[in-house]
This record gives sequence, structure tokens and C-alpha cells, in this order.
Amino acid sequence: MLSSAVLISAALLSVVSAAPPSSGIAAPLAEVIVNCKVPKTVALTLDDGPYIYARNISDALTAAEAKATFFLAGNTWSCIYQDENIKTIQYLHEQGHQIGSHTWNHLDLSLLTRAEVNYEMNKTEEAILRVAGLKPAFMRPPFGRYNNLVREVVAERGQKIAFWDTDTEDSWGATIERSKETIDEAIARDATSLHILAHDTYATTAYELVPYAIKQLQGAGYKLVTLAECLGEEPYQWTQKPGVKNDTWRCG
Repeated sequence: MLSSAVLISAALLSVVSAAPPSSGIAAPLAEVIVNCKVPKTVALTLDDGPYIYARNISDALTAAEAKATFFLAGNTWSCIYQDENIKTIQYLHEQGHQIGSHTWNHLDLSLLTRAEVNYEMNKTEEAILRVAGLKPAFMRPPFGRYNNLVREVVAERGQKIAFWDTDTEDSWGATIERSKETIDEAIARDATSLHILAHDTYATTAYELVPYAIKQLQGAGYKLVTLAECLGEEPYQWTQKPGVKNDTWRCG
């Protein structure tokens, strides 16, 4: 995961956002999703990919007849347009997992202007639409940080913000034992449903935490589904045929 201190490109910084004239009417704010709504469901969500462990996670879930939601970043761990990443995104979608947006450079959106927030969201959503033909209905702000400006932009884009109610702490540098404890603690709460945050960019998450979570959660009577399924909503604003890669599919 990149630090929020990552510099925005000079080209982006040159964009000036002009505030629209005030009408005296508050702008709509995007809904922030914290909890699932469908009883005995779990939305396991994985941030920061696509990365080399995503297929392993998908296969473990598929073998257990489970699904997850992958919030993809455009240019964080690797460029979303790399051939292997394109294949991975298409594979995840084919396996029935949900795809969401996690912005382009993984910046703290609460520190950006309206134009910059739109840029961060546009770039990744354009890539997801090109690669998989999907227009996400949900986005997750990096670090879980947002303000009313971010909520306004997300609402204008017809989306909702996905937060979480259980953090596996894998991105904090937690040991695998601690991450497993967060699953056990969530089950012990006997919650109606769970919305879990993890990251598909760590080998321990892919090979140890996800299999453990599947076993424990299913053993406790939960069904692992996509975020949209746990809410009883649609995962995408619309879908279309994926594009064909050309010279415009690049991160540089």
C-alpha cells in the first residue's frame, strides 16, 4: 500500500476545481455502507489489488462455494493494465466475485480537491470498464478516509462508499495469529452479518488467513457472498462488453 504522502503528478495539480454557485441546497451525500443487511451473510472484501495472490484467493473461495469483493486500485502495487492483471480481473469476474473501485494512486481523498477526487476515481473506473466491462456501484476510499466533499463526488458518480465493521489488521502489519483472532472475535460477537476488510496483496492473507476465515465463518453458519449480495443490491451501475487493449491502456 502506498503512503498518503505520495505526490500527485504535476499535471494533476494543475487542474483547478471551480466551485459551482451556491444554490442554498445541500448537495446529496453518498451512502456509507458499514454493515451487511442479509442475515447470516459475510462480505469478505479485499483491497489494493489486482495482485499476484488474487487468483489463489479466488480459487480457495470457489472451492468452498464462497464469493468475495475485490476493490481494485489502478496504479498502486502494479499497473492495472499489465497483461497478467487484465487476465486476473477477468478471471475474478468470471468466478462470480464482485469488482469495486479503490481509486488510482491510493491517496487520502479527504485531502484532495473535487477535481483530484474525480481524477482518482475516473482513472480506475475507466480501467475496470475497459478491462471487464463493469461500472462499479461501490467504491472504497483508501485508508477508509473520506469527507463530505468525497461523499458528494461519489454520489454524483452514482456510487456508494463501502466501509467495514471488521478489520483483519493485515495492512497494519498484524501477525497472522492476530488476523485470525479478528475473525474469531467477529464470530464471537454473534453479529447478524459481517463486513470484513482484508488485502489480497499479502501472502499470509492469501494462504493462511482466507482459508482460516472460510472454515471458521462457514462453521459458524455464515455464507460468504459479495458485498452487493449481502446488501440485496446490484453490484454494478451497468455492464458492457470488455474492450480490446491498445496503446491508451497504460499507467504512465
